[in-house]
Formats: sequence, structure tokens, C-alpha cells
Amino acid sequence: MSDRFARFRRMAWHAVAGLSPRSLAGQVLLVQVVLVVLLVVCGVVALILQSEHDTSVEARRRAVAVAQTFAHSPGLVQALHSPDPSKELQPLTETARKTAGVDFIVVMDTKGIRYTHPIPSKIGQRFVGRIGPSLSGKVYTESVHGPLGNEVQATVPVHDARGRVIALVSAGLKVRNVTSQVDRQLPIILAAGAGALVVSTGGTALVGKRLRRQTHSLAPDEMNRMYEHHDTVLHSVREGVLIVSDDGRLLLANDEARRLLELPAEAEGRNVRELSDLDPATAELLVSGREASDEVHFAGGRLLAVNQRPTEGAGGPRGTVVTLRDSTELQAVSGRAEVIRERLELLYDAGLGIGTTLDVVRTAGELAQVAVPRFADFVTVDLADAVLHGEEPVSAGTEVRRVAVHGIQDDPPLYEQGRLIDFLPSTPQARGYGSGRSELVPDLSTAQGWLVQDPERTRRVLDYGIHSMIAAPIQARGVLLGMANFWRSKREPFDEEELSLAEELVARAAVSIDNARRYTREHALAVTLQRSLLPRALPDQSALDVSYRYLPAQSGVSGDWFDVIPLPGSRVALSVGDVVGHGLHAAATMGRLRTAVHNFSTLDLPPDELLSHVDELVGRIDQNEACPETADEIVGATCLYAIYDPVTRRCVMARAGHLMPALVAPDGSVDFLDVPAGPPLGLGGLPFQTAELELAEGSQLVLYTDGLIEDRTRDLDEGMELLRLALAGHPGRTPEESCQAVLDELLPERPKDDVALLIARTRALPAERVADWDVPRDPAAVSGMRLAVSDTLEEWGLSELGFGMELVLSELITNAIRYGSDPIHVRLIHDRTLICEVADGSSTSPHLRYAATTDEGGRGLFLISQLTERWGTRYTPQGKVIWAELAIPDLDALLAE
Repeated sequence: MSDRFARFRRMAWHAVAGLSPRSLAGQVLLVQVVLVVLLVVCGVVALILQSEHDTSVEARRRAVAVAQTFAHSPGLVQALHSPDPSKELQPLTETARKTAGVDFIVVMDTKGIRYTHPIPSKIGQRFVGRIGPSLSGKVYTESVHGPLGNEVQATVPVHDARGRVIALVSAGLKVRNVTSQVDRQLPIILAAGAGALVVSTGGTALVGKRLRRQTHSLAPDEMNRMYEHHDTVLHSVREGVLIVSDDGRLLLANDEARRLLELPAEAEGRNVRELSDLDPATAELLVSGREASDEVHFAGGRLLAVNQRPTEGAGGPRGTVVTLRDSTELQAVSGRAEVIRERLELLYDAGLGIGTTLDVVRTAGELAQVAVPRFADFVTVDLADAVLHGEEPVSAGTEVRRVAVHGIQDDPPLYEQGRLIDFLPSTPQARGYGSGRSELVPDLSTAQGWLVQDPERTRRVLDYGIHSMIAAPIQARGVLLGMANFWRSKREPFDEEELSLAEELVARAAVSIDNARRYTREHALAVTLQRSLLPRALPDQSALDVSYRYLPAQSGVSGDWFDVIPLPGSRVALSVGDVVGHGLHAAATMGRLRTAVHNFSTLDLPPDELLSHVDELVGRIDQNEACPETADEIVGATCLYAIYDPVTRRCVMARAGHLMPALVAPDGSVDFLDVPAGPPLGLGGLPFQTAELELAEGSQLVLYTDGLIEDRTRDLDEGMELLRLALAGHPGRTPEESCQAVLDELLPERPKDDVALLIARTRALPAERVADWDVPRDPAAVSGMRLAVSDTLEEWGLSELGFGMELVLSELITNAIRYGSDPIHVRLIHDRTLICEVADGSSTSPHLRYAATTDEGGRGLFLISQLTERWGTRYTPQGKVIWAELAIPDLDALLAE
């Protein structure tokens, strides 16, 4: 069936194509086509007019219905009386607009100022349309050109309880958004018109078949005119046309074909192979009869694009039709376009590949890697030394350091990477560095100014084959940072057009290098600040053997800190903390919190009380610094604080949002201590709790920050398990070795967050270095204590301190008996200093004062302060302890014993 229809269509087409407008068949066809087209056009016009009327009516009806519905909606009047009607009504109108299918619902006051609009920027502007009729209580519809386009809108009044118009509601939609019948009927009418046109054409073809005898032949003048037109077109087009017969004879060649192929005048009628001036490959194509599409052949010094098709498919005699186009100029333009495309790709890749890090040297290396080998064979980058340290280079300086060397080979005789170079004023580099303009040297062998820089090296450069160079200054924000040098050895020398490409490449890299320089400077400042706030050396103490590691983050400084703080009674406090965030603000906050911990530790507070004071301090910092400019810098911090007593081997600790510490037992087993978790510092409202445990001598306390165990590639539990494995199974390892082993197992080369690690191995003060006594509350007991202390100091070899210690002890015991309460206890500790402690059950604390000449007492504490290195009071759950320390002479000799 399809074959029959196809044959019928071809027959009708040939019949129609063969008809003349003057023939009867042509006239009948013309009349039928005109009638069908008129009918279709009239039907479409009528439908469009009717659709426009229906659209307008429908738009007005829907606009009135939506506006009246919203105007009488519950809660509208209350929203209008609210402090911010737009805030209340805008979400409601948008929800109603989407549900009702209209383009806008606008609520306005009686002056036409909008409360709502689908475009938020239009809120507060005047309504487009008339509001007078609606203010009179009427429903008014109109067509306007509003913010959304041509709109049909209805405006209705909003009445309060007393019937007054207090606002207006307008709803509307664009006319083109209303569904019209034309969308459904227009395809039917067009399809029917097309069908009628096809049927009429087929009928005309049948009529034309009957009338062919009368209309088949054309008049002589018409035939002559047709051939004249054919000849004119054939010989005037700028495309060569050839017709070759099936046996290879050239039947037709227009003027352009003769010119392109340089054919002789008698070429037509001859066999193509006999044309001696014709390129053999082109001649072979012309006689082959095969199809060809834009095949390029060289003929007569030209590049010809050849297209060839057989003629038998169109019903004519067998042969081929050939068209020829001169593509020589097109090839040149295409080559130029290819060069431009490659350069654009190079610049695009440079934008992606340069500046991937904030490292000055690496950014310079990325410039060299992008340019080789697509633009240059070798690239060297020289920067001022100040740039490498983050500083701006001195304008008068001429020395630069080579920071990048890259090329197609690894052994160019150019200055090596890392060398400090001082270019002579005659060199292109010095001229470009001084003027800020790029220098092009197409032939290095004739550049005398460059040759005198280093005659021996320049000779080797020329012998190596490097013959051309571009020296482009690297400058950003008006600052000259260095020079980029592009060298060629395997391709044509650089030209002026490539000079601009080199400048564009360097300009893109200069911004990244300058950003890296500024980051280096800011990072160095922040690191210097942070280093100054961290402990530079650990204090001398006998309770713990401590080692630590602190690693700054790859992206910048942070707020991690640690501390080892000696306390009275040979005790030592350990603290580790972490301030949320990075940068100078975090580092400065860390310094404030570390100082606060130091200050509170001098009060000898328990860990929970100390953290409570620090928590209150952080809260005050947040309150004092809370403002829009520092909204993102509110302080958040964690902290762990522990106190170890080598006399009792007891350790008391508390933590504020910090990670649990690890304990390595003397046998090498590892446990994470279950210290009660308090809230992070600054939250307030919740108390902190302490955990107290007894540690075996040789145990190792491991305190750390979250940067050690947390990572994007693993969760917290996995990190803690890795820490356990790194610590376990090495009972004889020193804290220093443990620190290094933990970092090797858990951290990459450059961590993304700050890491603070503190490992302390416990020591116990030998029992023979501690003496204690219970003292009855009797003044007569003072003399007995002096004798007991004197005997003890004699045993310790510290008899020379006996007089001073007896005076101090007498005063402290007397005060405890006179002003304190039971029980009274005395303890003497022989450590790096000689420590005397007197404890009693009262919480009253003595104060140092200057006694008048007429006072009988009040000089005891003044005497103690003069005889001792330091003294103080600490409070315990049972009362207080007053302690004093005396320096031990020749401590090194005593420790050696």
C-alpha cells in the first residue's frame, strides 16, 4: 500500500512539475489551491478571534473569583492590622496564587501601595491599575501592562466589621496562560487543510494526465528563454560544475571548472584520462563514478573540495555530476582558526591548572608545566626572595631566585632551580623587570645584551639548540613579583602574536602567585602568633616525664594548646584544649584561655572548679564580642585539666567537651579513662565533674586534641582504635618514642587540622623522701615537732636548712593551733625544693601584712616570706593546707646521689 501511495505521489509531483501556469491543468490546480488555502485561513482566523474573546472572558471570571475569595478569607483583616502585613500575607498570597492557578494576588492599602507581590522587589511600590472604583466598594476588572506582562486583573475591596474599605485585593493572570480552544482545534483545521491540499493536488494530477497532449510542449520562445537562463546561471556561479558520461567522457564544464582545472578549450567531448593537465588522482575520481563528499584534491596549485554524485537516480542518462570549490583560502583560515582554538584551550587549561594551592613555589611550577610543550620547550620562573617569604619585593632590588625549571628535556643548560640570579641591566630579564613590559628575543644568537650575562653558559644554551625566548614580568596589583622566561628550541621562534599570549598566561599566574604570597605572609604571622602563645619549653619538675608534639594545620593556624604547670607539693597540672575555628581569632582566643588556665591554676583549684571559672570567662568573652561583624567568631572551646600528685600517685581530672584521655599501663595495655563528660566551654549552666584514680608508677597519660584521631576518611571510633593500637604493646617505650610512633601511625604528612599531643609518664616520690606527723592541738607540741623535723633533715643531709625550716614550721604550727581546728597534720617533702605543709580543719586563710612597731604579733608570715622561696594556701575538702618551699643548695649534686 505504501508503494502505491509513493508511486501516486511521484506521479502527481512529476505531473505538477511539468505543468505551466498558462496550461489548463495549471490553472485548475491554482484555483483549487487558492480555494483550499482561503478556507483554511478563514477557519483559523475565526477560531483565533473566538478564542481571544473566550480567553478574555475566562481570564476576567477567574480573576474576579480568586480576588473575591481571598478578600473574604478568614484572618485577612487581622493580618492587615499586624505590625508587618507583608510578612504575614506574602506566604499566604503565594500559596493561594499557586493553588488557584493565577499569576498574581496583590494585597494593597487604600493608597495602592502593595503589601504582597510574586516579585518581592515590587512590594512597597504602587499598584499598576485603577483603584478608584474598588475604593467605592465595586468589583473592577481591567487589562493592563503590569510587571508580569499583559494582564487581566480584577480589584475588589476588603471591608472591616463596620463595612469600611480598609484594603484592596487584586488577582490576575496573563491572557496567554488561559487555556484556549485554539490549542485543540488548530491542529485539526491545519491537518484538514493539508489533506484537502493533497487531495486537490492529486486530482489535478489526474486532470493533467488527460490534458498532457494539449499542454506538454512549450512554445519556441519559452524554450529558448529557458536555455538562456540555464546557460547564464551555469557559467556565472563561483563553483565548478562538470558532467561526465558513464564511459568517462567530459560532457559539460562551466567556466569556473575550466579555470580551476586549467582545462583546454576543446576538453568537452574528450575522455577525462586524455586530459594531460589534469591531476591523475582527480581524473581517477571523475571516471570512477563513485560518490564523493568534500574530498580534497591538489590540482593546479590549488586545494579543491570535490563533490560527486551519479545522475541515474534522477531519471536521466547514466553518468556523474561533479562540483568543485577552491578551498585554498579556506584551508588557510581553518589553520588560523585552529591556532586560535589551541591558544584558547591553553588559556583555559591555565585557568584550571594554575593556582590549585596557596604555595608560591608550586604555583610557579604549575605555570611552567602548563606552558610546556604546548607553548614553549622550556620555561623558567624567577621570583624575588621576599615573595617566597610572603613579603612585597623591594623595588630597587634586581636579584631573583629561580623557583621553577621545566621543559621537554631534563638537562637544559639554563640556571638551575634554587639559584639566586642577578641579571645584568643589558639582559631582556633586567629590562623587563625594570620596565614592567615583556621582552621578545626572536634570535638569541644576536642578542648581545643577553650573551654577556654569562658567556660560557649562554654559549652552551645556544649549542643546546635554544634559539628564542620571551621574558614576561610577573606583576599583580601593581607589584612586580618576578619574571617568567619562555624558551624554544624545537619549533619556530616566538613572534609578536605569541608575545601577547605569553603575557596573558603570566597575568593569570601572577594573580595566583600574589594570592599565595599574601597567604604565606598571613599564615606566617598567624603561626608566629600561635607559637608565641604556646609553651616554648617544659618546666622543670620531678612528678612526670613529659614529651609533646604540636603540628599546625595545613590550611592555617588553629586554637589547640597544651600546658604542663608545676603546683605546690611537687604536684603537676596537665591541660590540653582546643578552640573551635582557624585563623588569628582562634589563635588569639587560645592565648587568652591558656593564660586563664595558668592564672586559675595559681589558686590551686580542683579541676572541676577551674573549668567552671574558665567556662564563665568564655561566656563573658562571647557576650562582650557579640556583634554583627563578629557573628561568625563566637568562641567555642574544649579543655581537659588533670592534677597528678607523685606522693600519693593520685590523679584528679575533669574535662569540658574534650576527648577522653588514654592511659598506658606499665605492662603496655591501653584504656581510655571514663572521665565524666562536661559541656564545652562557654555553654554554661551545667557543673563539671571530676574523676580520681591511682596510677602505678611508670604509667603513661596520653592527652590529645581531635585533630589526631578525626579525619574525613574515618569516624571517631576508628580513630580512637588506631590510637589504642599505636600505644599498646610497648611497655618500655619512652614518652618521646610514643609521641613519634603515634604520629607515624595516625597522621598524614601535613594534617588538615591542628594536632596537640602530650604524653606524660608518672613518677612516684620515694617514701623515704616524705615525712608526716599528726600534731595535737597543744602549743607544747611545737617544740617536739622542731626536734622531729631537725632529725629528719639530718637524715636527708639537709641539716643546713634546719634553722630556717624550724622557724617556718614553728610559725605555721602555732598559727594552726591558735586559729585553726583539728585535725592538724604536718608533712615534709624532699624534692627539688624542701616543702613544708601544715594542714588543719579550718578554711580561714592567713594574710601577709606589715606589723606596726607597737604590735606584739603579725610578723610571722612576713618572716616566712623572707625565709622561703614561696608560700601559699590551698583548700581541701577537709580544710586547708599552708605550704612553704625552701631552696635546696647544690641540687645537681643531690640528684646525682
